[in-house]
Amino acid sequence: MTETSVVEFAPAKLNLALHVTGRRDDGYHLLDSLICFADHGDRIALSPGGPSLMIDGPFSAGLDAGGDNLCLRAAALTGADAAIRLTKNLPVASGIGGGSADAAAVLRGLARLGHPLPDDTHRLGADVPVCLRSAPARMSGIGEVVVPLPALPTLDLVLVNPGVAVSTPQVFAALDRRDNPPLPPIPDFADATALIAWLRQTRNDLQAPACRIAPVIGQVLQALNHHGAGLARMSGSGATCFGIFDGAAAALAAASDLARRGWWAVATELAQPQIAG
Repeated sequence: MTETSVVEFAPAKLNLALHVTGRRDDGYHLLDSLICFADHGDRIALSPGGPSLMIDGPFSAGLDAGGDNLCLRAAALTGADAAIRLTKNLPVASGIGGGSADAAAVLRGLARLGHPLPDDTHRLGADVPVCLRSAPARMSGIGEVVVPLPALPTLDLVLVNPGVAVSTPQVFAALDRRDNPPLPPIPDFADATALIAWLRQTRNDLQAPACRIAPVIGQVLQALNHHGAGLARMSGSGATCFGIFDGAAAALAAASDLARRGWWAVATELAQPQIAG
């Protein structure tokens, strides 16, 4: 029986590793990235009506609820009319896929309401296909090649955003090189220690240019390391960074202290996969 209203979770997307491997003639960069999703994110509620969008939540200020919003564009792509409520818990334009995750959650919710998933979800953004499942994956090309991976080990994470907006085009423009090697083969990780050891062989190629543009990102990474992160790295094009900690208590203590600096900081873990696509 088809549901009449649904609530969907839109988890934060993390690039545990992100290599820039080339650039196409049309200007799009080629990437190779290990993706996972954190158990902290936005929420989408869908009900009959609309099309309309209401936005609330701690990061709702200044967001445009007009037709260019990705949530409404996602609904339009399916041909569905729906009243959408977005509760914005993630910082905006912060390298953790917020807009793409929201669009993917709208698509998942509409599928539950009986509207088939469109084949061209990449039109909404390169991250939307991987956000549909919100499960560990290797993402390559410009984001359209998504290879599902086995579940990752349990990770206790701290996400930190210093409240500085970083322009993605500006970060890509500041890259020193665009033809870096791809990721090494991705094994099945026995535990978090094995995952961290593998991640140390990788990079986020956007981290160095982002730190030059917004030096506070480097301060966030230093602070995560100071608090005992087994690995600290920027996600996407920034400015959100993550740290992997040894246990939930250590993650919570670090997040509490970092939040006192006026930064957005949350302790979390990996999300359960969302099903679609």
